[in-house]
Amino acid sequence: MTKNKYLSLAIITLITFLAPVIGSYATSAFKEPWYSQLILPSFNPPSWVFAPVWSTLYLMMSLAIWKIWTITFDSKILKIYLIHIFFNSTWTIVFFGFHQIGLALLNLLIILIFIIILMREYFIKDKISFILMIPYLSWSGYALVLNSAIFLLN
Repeated sequence: MTKNKYLSLAIITLITFLAPVIGSYATSAFKEPWYSQLILPSFNPPSWVFAPVWSTLYLMMSLAIWKIWTITFDSKILKIYLIHIFFNSTWTIVFFGFHQIGLALLNLLIILIFIIILMREYFIKDKISFILMIPYLSWSGYALVLNSAIFLLN
């Protein structure tokens, strides 16, 4: 059982970290010169902040869903999580790849809805998983404000 437990952690973490791998390709291939020409709000963080923040959040998200999976083996929650990861990975493609700020904002709203749904389920089943998602919800809320400001300024 222990071997399968840690194998599931590895698989969940790998799937979760596919989102930034896909996103990093879109960012590196299509970000410039478009992004440099945008009017950014004063509270836009420097670019170097995003990699460590998102790496930490993806790890916390992986641990949260893994704990839920090992406790409940609930495939419904896992499916919701995977759909959420799909939308998470497409935000970067929509924003940096297609340069669609408004559509990226809509995508972010969908992500936030999924985060709230997951957190509600986590709260019922495992408080630690719920707590692990709080920074992600907070950062995504900040991202919503940032994305909205960029949309309004451009």
